[in-house]
Amino acid sequence: MKHLQRWTMPSHYFGAEWPEYFGSGCGQSRDSDALERSNFACMLKALGGESETVLVIRESHWAVGWVEWIAIHQSDEKRLQIADDIREDLESYPVIDEEHFSETEQEDADQTWANCFSDKERLAYIREHRYQFEFHGIEDLIACVRGKFFAGYPEELLQ
Repeated sequence: MKHLQRWTMPSHYFGAEWPEYFGSGCGQSRDSDALERSNFACMLKALGGESETVLVIRESHWAVGWVEWIAIHQSDEKRLQIADDIREDLESYPVIDEEHFSETEQEDADQTWANCFSDKERLAYIREHRYQFEFHGIEDLIACVRGKFFAGYPEELLQ
């Protein structure tokens, strides 16, 4: 495997040990952004989900609450090769699946828009960033102002 690493014991670690496993190179934590969560989900899907040889290892962490990483048993050459190929692709472009990433980012933007802004703040944002928005009618504008969905650029809202 050119792009995967075998599990090694981290310093100051106590917990289960995984010496017969390789990490897929995709992980996530409580604080992961849309890209990290999307790549984790897409890697797991590409590997066929959890199985006897593909595990999602869930561990607690003092700084980020929890972390998850995908472990692949050394005997599963097929899935190791799939993960290795994906990791190679990630070296030149950081997204496994553009459509999945876009959907994940849009979901984050919709939640942020609905839960972190008041109607007044949403209207001010729309006015300030008018170039982002194209409404198909007054109903779309009203629904957006009321937090039903975010119609601008998710990557700018989530910065």
